[in-house]
Amino acid sequence: MGYVLEILIVGFLLLFMTVYRMNTGGSFYKFISKTIGDAYNKYAPYSFKMVREKTKELGQEYTPRQYFIQAVIFAGGAGIISYLYFYNLVIAIFYAVIAVLFIPYLAYLRCNKVYSEFIFEQIQVYTTNVIMEFNTTQSFVKALEGVRDSGVLEDPVLSDVSEMIQMSYSNGTIEESIQFMNQKYPFYVVKNMHQLFLQITKEGSKDSGEALEGMSQDIDMLVESVYRDRLDRQQFHKQFITFGICLYFLVALIQYLLGVESYIDLIDLWYVNLLLHAVIIINSYFLINGEKYYNEDVGAE
Repeated sequence: MGYVLEILIVGFLLLFMTVYRMNTGGSFYKFISKTIGDAYNKYAPYSFKMVREKTKELGQEYTPRQYFIQAVIFAGGAGIISYLYFYNLVIAIFYAVIAVLFIPYLAYLRCNKVYSEFIFEQIQVYTTNVIMEFNTTQSFVKALEGVRDSGVLEDPVLSDVSEMIQMSYSNGTIEESIQFMNQKYPFYVVKNMHQLFLQITKEGSKDSGEALEGMSQDIDMLVESVYRDRLDRQQFHKQFITFGICLYFLVALIQYLLGVESYIDLIDLWYVNLLLHAVIIINSYFLINGEKYYNEDVGAE
């Protein structure tokens, strides 16, 4: 019975961290559930190898030195935190190794983020320039050719636009090429723009200027909202990581309240050890999911 108060304090720590994450994560959980299964499926035709190569091409891939520094920080941080929890060198080394093993996954998420941002920017360029070219040529295929030859697009969008042109000439209609692009890039603005051009092609291009101007305004509004979302994500990410790290160190407050010697006696109990492991695992789980949310679904509408 002498450790009842101490056990309750540790249990409260675990409960507080779990409840806080759930209560402050209403929108967070919506994003997580939404991103699972469909965020990266948008770019499924392109392997992760291509994603990473594009990240390197954009100059945003980490250098070996940066990865080494990241590994040192992860290992050092995990080792210090876990030693503070258990005062056990073996457990500290175990958690340090586990932390380092997550670096490739975090690199995967970051590369996806860079690539998805690049794709969205290319789609913005594609839709805006096709509308501008159409105002001059009054032909969807000619507009595609103008955008392809202008040098404003990069692969893979450039190659897909070339495929659209080839399909349009082969089939004598733009319908299949539009369906192809809609499936590759299922953005709201892409589907709406293609639907507008399909309607203009079938019904004639007379008085299409107003509709195209409205579409351009929709694209501008979308881009503005996406970039605003990026700023919100960055702010949320900094706060989320800062608070998550602070939660790890609540154990220091417990030690201050109990005294280090009493705390060391307390962690000799197996169920207290179990609770402390649960604290680290649960907080780490939410931190990883926070990274997943921050890095995925970028540019979604």
